[in-house]
Amino acid sequence: MRRPEDKIMLQRTAVRWRRRLADSGKVLVMTNGCFDLLHRGHAEYLNRARELGDALLVAVNTDASVAVIKGPARPVVPEADRVYLVASLESVDAVVLFGTPEQTDACPLLRLLRPEIYAKGGDYSEDTINRRERRLLQELGCRIEFVPFVAGLSTTELIRRVVRLTEEGTHGPPRQRTPPSIEDR
Repeated sequence: MRRPEDKIMLQRTAVRWRRRLADSGKVLVMTNGCFDLLHRGHAEYLNRARELGDALLVAVNTDASVAVIKGPARPVVPEADRVYLVASLESVDAVVLFGTPEQTDACPLLRLLRPEIYAKGGDYSEDTINRRERRLLQELGCRIEFVPFVAGLSTTELIRRVVRLTEEGTHGPPRQRTPPSIEDR
């Protein structure tokens, strides 16, 4: 098993890795996202995306780009931890950070890496995928695959649930009573 640290790459390293894949005739699947509060929905999505080709590269939004996309309270988990967690998944072959506050879409990275397949979650469609990304993918001849969405599993919903539990004063399972010591008997 590869160590997560070995899967996390700078963009220039990812380009060299990609060239080696292409030279050996392997199909690259690429996806991207915030991957804040990694959950089962993310894992299922990435497992299914990996099945579409020979290698899966996951582009993870930087903290600055997540704040633009999701709002100033996000991300909950810092980028270094998010990339490590994504890289820890067996289905993921490589992880790279991308995005700035001015450039939140994956177009520059897609142009550099030129994957054969671009995977998006089933909560997206041809109509809702970023238009610039869609045009570029068509230009590159890249196939877009929509991986079925796992209903009810989203980071936003997890955050709402935690907030609701906190507001209700429910902070987890009830504490167990400590059994009395022998001296207390």
